[in-house]
Amino acid sequence: MKENAKMQNQAEQKKERRREERLQREAQTQAAERARRLRTRIFGAVGAGVVLLLALFAISNSGGGSSAKTGGKYPYAVGQPGPGQPAAPISLPSTQGGQFSLAAERGKTVLLYFQEGLSCQPCWDQLSDLERQGSKVRALGIDRMISITTDELGQIRQKAADEGLNTPILSDSNLAVSKAYGANQFGMMGDSRDGHSFIIIGPDGRVRWRADYGGAPNYTMYVPVTRLLSDMRKGLRSGA
Repeated sequence: MKENAKMQNQAEQKKERRREERLQREAQTQAAERARRLRTRIFGAVGAGVVLLLALFAISNSGGGSSAKTGGKYPYAVGQPGPGQPAAPISLPSTQGGQFSLAAERGKTVLLYFQEGLSCQPCWDQLSDLERQGSKVRALGIDRMISITTDELGQIRQKAADEGLNTPILSDSNLAVSKAYGANQFGMMGDSRDGHSFIIIGPDGRVRWRADYGGAPNYTMYVPVTRLLSDMRKGLRSGA
């Protein structure tokens, strides 16, 4: 029995490594394509147009006034609102029906996961893996997990059903909430979609921890759950 368990564990670890390698290749391919498109736009512009485009590019990759990134294999920035600041209001349609209101969650600890949406399969894999390890997420004191994308509600409702997800996913189609949290400043699609941001809101309605993984130059769209939980645990302990 012990030998079978050991073999099963080794197989799972091997599968996880393969998935991580595949997701990294996908992220690198998408980042390279985005860089190619940006270069084409820059080279095609002249005079004032070049200056304006470069300025917009610098702004889109600045992280909206974010602090310096952490080091390591999965670095992240810390955008605004950051730890200690009041969380922006959220009232958005949910895949579970009705409107989700962050104000109604006062007294609970809520994990917000801003993601790119339908165009990013690794983002959905991330949510699926977080659900599978829900007990470890709750062990950090997190009462609810909510995901937010800029896609239309009908589309993400179908995607959630296809993926077998139970987490409420909110539609921020006009980017009002995404802009309020600066989550659209960390994506590989400019500022039209969110990146890969995790924000923990405390019972008092203030941000307790934040990590924006999706920014330049790596444009990370998947973080191994063990690493993500470790970052959350360290951040919550330090209050950062």
